Order: sequence, then structure tokens, then C-alpha cells
Amino acid sequence: MIPRLELDGISKRYPGVLANDGVHLRVAPGEIHAVLGENGAGKSTLVKIVYGALRADAGTLRWNGAPVRIASPAAARALGIGMVYQHFALFDTLSVAENVWLGLDKRFGLRDAQTRIAQVASAYGLEVDPARPVHTLSVGERQRVEVVRALLGNPKLLILDEPTSVLTPQAKERLFATLRRLAADGCSILYISHKLDEIRELCDRCTVLRAGRVSGEVEPARETNASLSRLMIGAEPPPLRHTTRRPGDVVLDVRGLSLATRSPFGTELVDIALDVRAGEVVGVAGVSGNGQQELLAALSGEDARAPRGSIRLFGNDVARAGVAQRRRLGLRFVPEERLGRGAAPTLSLAANALLTRSDAVSRGWIRFGAVERLAGRLIARFDVKAPGARTAAQSLSGGNLQKFILGREVDAAPKLLIVAQPTAGVDVGAAARIRGELLELRDQGCALLVVSEELDELFEISDRLVVMAKGRLSPSIATSDATVELVGEWMSGLWQQATVQRQHA
Repeated sequence: MIPRLELDGISKRYPGVLANDGVHLRVAPGEIHAVLGENGAGKSTLVKIVYGALRADAGTLRWNGAPVRIASPAAARALGIGMVYQHFALFDTLSVAENVWLGLDKRFGLRDAQTRIAQVASAYGLEVDPARPVHTLSVGERQRVEVVRALLGNPKLLILDEPTSVLTPQAKERLFATLRRLAADGCSILYISHKLDEIRELCDRCTVLRAGRVSGEVEPARETNASLSRLMIGAEPPPLRHTTRRPGDVVLDVRGLSLATRSPFGTELVDIALDVRAGEVVGVAGVSGNGQQELLAALSGEDARAPRGSIRLFGNDVARAGVAQRRRLGLRFVPEERLGRGAAPTLSLAANALLTRSDAVSRGWIRFGAVERLAGRLIARFDVKAPGARTAAQSLSGGNLQKFILGREVDAAPKLLIVAQPTAGVDVGAAARIRGELLELRDQGCALLVVSEELDELFEISDRLVVMAKGRLSPSIATSDATVELVGEWMSGLWQQATVQRQHA
């Protein structure tokens, strides 16, 4: 059978970095093919070459057996290649429908695009509102828009980068069923994910990259997570030690937090009640867009409109306090948006370290040598793959930037750490390291609130779980008493019914 896509000897060099080094890859018609590798292994560079966003320095690309040079994403789409980037390509000031329509055949009008978006989104369990401006969407909702846009092009090869990070377990299964249906109809799928269980469940074959080179090609169903990890990072990730311990005093106490949204498309917070104690991890599960963004803004101080007395930190009313005052009390925050909120894209890592750290400031003067030493320490401690402290934040891969941003806040020895999506887009080895750092903080007495759409992650590191749906927060449940199925039900706002059923079981 002639491969749908064939790469022979693909190489791509950046200054000081050989991102792809003689990569070979074959994808057959109707095959679901995974590309696996740690952060910085060259996965994104490779798929950008396939999609025409980058040009290889050497090697040959064949499409249906014929050599081609894909000069642009438009040329890729014309061939039948669709892609969902890890970092989204959406115009903030336009609506969902307008963003999608820009990439469609202009024989379709904007109204037709709205109808098709609604149909495809519903069929894939990726519901989005076509009329919403993109700037009002959470990161997870933006990813849904990208997925829907790619599917509307009826691709012959669909490239998906971490597509399940915004889905409930039930919606993930619906998506997998749809991808299998697409593959059965002859569509090839190039699937990038750090979730080894997903790759083993879904994909027919897997090409593993390490340091830009192919370290193996395997049938995932015949592999274990441990064997895939060894191919990817040369070792198995270290096991986490999550010991049971008695939590300390209440650090964060939230009561009666109701807050109207600032955006007409946002989610109103309704009577939120939550507490986090010293020496415990409380996990917040839920599908993106159900009020997590608004809750995090209220807790971090970015939105200081909360009712007085509704948010207390170490007994202090901070509902109307700003970010700086909360930081002085020991609160640290890692947002889900890496570029733009977590880090300034064009600034160096040293300058980005200074954004939330005053270690290198003395009497109003910045000690630049100390700033660079701080950034260098973070790079070394958290294994950030970067040439040095003067490297621009935007030049790092998503996973390495995540490690730097989270490391900046962990290294500050917080008393309360609020983290959104701590390991989104991070490889299995780095994810294990990040989770280990969070548990170490917890064992040192820090209180942690972790918002994540990775259920496996929350079950692994949390002492208690709550679920957010439609601006409301469920009661907390000990992680040892929770199940994936129960949490999946609660994600639809059904915790009252589920609780009653459990009581009568």
C-alpha cells in the first residue's frame, strides 16, 4: 500500500539546535499514528514541516507516493492536511465563527459556517458557541475551536496535538470513537500526545523521537507505559511517593463567593465554598469553561470584586486585595496561559523570573547578576531545556516554558500555591518531576489548590477532590473514595443525584 504520508531523512536546524536529525516516518491511509517524545525532542518542528509552516533543511516529503514541497499551511490544506497546533492560531477580536470561516472554502458564507460549526461540534462532543468572541474563551475552549476548524476541512490527514486535554472521560471516548470512524473511512491521523495510555489505546503505530532522532517505531498496543518511557526519555519516570498525612490549619477559606462575570460569555460564580489546609493538595476537576478561569482570577487577586469576607487567607479578608498583597501573605499562582500571562514572550528568562520575584531587587535597584543567577538556578533545578538565562521565553517549547514558570513559583517557597494545568503539554518525565515537586511542597506544609483537566493527575497527587460545573463547586470528596466514573458524572453538574445514589447504594 502506498503511504499517505512519507518522510525520508527530514532534518531541520536552528541556531545551536538540531531539532530534527534525519527523521523517517510513514503513515498509511486510515492509520492512526502517534508521534511521541519528551519536550524539545522535535515533534512540533516535524509536524510544522508536514503542515508547511516550516521548510526542512534536508530530506524528502511524499504525499500519496509523490514528492511534494509544501510551501505554506494553505498549500497543506489544499492537499487535504489539517492541523491543530499546541499553541493556537486564533484572532482574539473575532468570533469563533469568523475564525473558523477564515480557513474555509469561501463558497460557504459566514452563516453557513455557523451552522456547520454547531453540527460538527455537537457530533464530536466539543460544544462551542459560534458567536462568542475568542478573547472571552478559556484555553480549553480555544482548543475546541481549533479542533472543530480542522475537522470542517474534511482532511485526508489530520494532525492532532494534545486533543483530549479539554475533555471529560466520557467525551474523550466519544472523540476516540469518531477518530476510529474517520480512520475507517480512510483518513490518516497523526496523533501527538504525552498520555501513554491514550496512545496505547488508540494508535496503530508510534514513532518515538529523542533529541531530534527516531529512537524507535513500535505498535503501542504491544508496549507498556514503562517501555514507551524508556524509548522516549531513556528511563522510566520516578515513582511518586504520596504518603497519607494529617493536614494542618486552614490556609484558604472561601465562603459564599458569588461573582457576576465581567464578560457576557463568561461563567458566573455561584455560592462557592472551599477550604484548603496546610499540607494538603485539593484538586479541582472539570471541563474547561465552567468557571475555572473566573474562580482563579478571584483567588489570585486579578479580579478583586469578590464580596467582602468571601475569601480569607490565613484568616485575613483578601476578597478585595490585589495580587501584590496576597503574594506578601504567601500566595503564589501559576496560570494556565503560559505566554502572555505566565511569561512575557519577548523577554528573557531572567527578566521573566523577575516578574514575580523580588529576590534580586534591593532598595529599588535591580541586581542583574543576581537575576541571571536566579534564572540559571531555575533552569538547572527544573531541567529546562534552554541555552541560558538570556533566552527569550517565546523560543522555548511549551513544556519547557511550563517547567520554568512553575519552577519560578515553587522555588519561592509559597505558603499557598494555586496551579492551573500544571503538566499540560508536558512529557511523561517532566510531568513526573513537576508532580513530585508539588508533593514535596505539600509535605513541607504548603497548601496547594490544583486545577487540572487531567483526571489521572488529580487522582495521583490530590488528597481531596472537588468538581466545577456551570460556575458551581461540588462538595469535596476524599480521593480514595472517588472514581473516574463518579467525577465524570459530577462534571455534568450531577453531584447531588450522584451523592443520593451513593448514599442508597
